[in-house]
Amino acid sequence: MSAAPLVSVIISSYNHAPYVEDAIRSVLAQTYPRVELLVVDDGSTDDSAERIARLQAEYGFDFRVQENKGLTRTLNDAVARARGELIAPLGSDDIMLPERLAIQTAYLADKPEVGICAGNIELIHADGTPFCDARQSRELPFRRLDFDDMFNERKPGPAAPTLLIRREAFERVGGFDPAIRLEDLYIELKITHAGYFIDVLGDVLARYRKHDTNSYRNLRFMTDAILRIYRDYADDPRYDEVRLRFLNSMFVKSANRDRALARELLAQLPLRSWNGKTVRGMLRYLFSRPSR
Repeated sequence: MSAAPLVSVIISSYNHAPYVEDAIRSVLAQTYPRVELLVVDDGSTDDSAERIARLQAEYGFDFRVQENKGLTRTLNDAVARARGELIAPLGSDDIMLPERLAIQTAYLADKPEVGICAGNIELIHADGTPFCDARQSRELPFRRLDFDDMFNERKPGPAAPTLLIRREAFERVGGFDPAIRLEDLYIELKITHAGYFIDVLGDVLARYRKHDTNSYRNLRFMTDAILRIYRDYADDPRYDEVRLRFLNSMFVKSANRDRALARELLAQLPLRSWNGKTVRGMLRYLFSRPSR
């Protein structure tokens, strides 16, 4: 295995004390032999740093504590000192399955055109127990995505906890933008726009933990971040279509969860762009009780 590529797994942790130890242990349990682990505590105010330090004393991985810089700046700094040919950012609340990196590195070995390899996920509750609801399943078949697939959402996108990024592709697009905190969509669009593919395997490679502080629950954050990412492609002839479709989707989601945001989104939707989602959002806004 001496010729096998080194994989740099990067965990940026912020106030994930109940979860970060599981994330770290899942990296240490990988069957793939050539892994370097870099963990950064990004200014946590809980006891995350103390928990990580105990594990670092036992296993000797790279661990640094810093004042809060934000996720994307922290990831860029860690990649700059990482030595791996392949980069795997891992959320400090997520879990790698043991064969994950072995499966992905074997797949990428003869595919230089693939900038990102990903896979399926299992959903777990905050306490680590699995979701039993079949509607929560994320087991989808293999698919190859290019920029048009990603920008137009023609196929299901890759799951963030499974991204394995080719360093060459990452550096070619300049890494993450420190001003944009939604790092996964940003880098996926940048890398496919540069001509690489994203290949999503049918294998289940990670467990994604759903809890109250998941970024996707913050609808205003998600809306602002995605609209900012899309603006990089304002010259694309499909930009208006993509933007309006996204506004409609977020209007539906926010209609009974964040009514102030829903009103702002509706004001940005011209009548010509109204569709079934808009109507469904209006009905939710008018007749549903606000929910979290």
